[in-house]
Amino acid sequence: MVGQFTAVYIKRGRWYIGYVEEIPGANTQGRTLSETKRNLKEALELVLESNRALAHKAHGPHVIEEPINIAVG
Repeated sequence: MVGQFTAVYIKRGRWYIGYVEEIPGANTQGRTLSETKRNLKEALELVLESNRALAHKAHGPHVIEEPINIAVG
């Protein structure tokens, strides 16, 4: 699955804070912007993977999954 999300980076003192606008819980920090970007990508992957696993566990084998596309402007 490939998706596009909005990453937001904020410089706070000596640290960078990063989060994904569309996904609550996908956030991180780092000492450099490059480190923060790497950390945020990993955090996003983990949140999506965890959410998927929780949904599968909660609904069992009788669940229908399919891609959904929306235009956000």
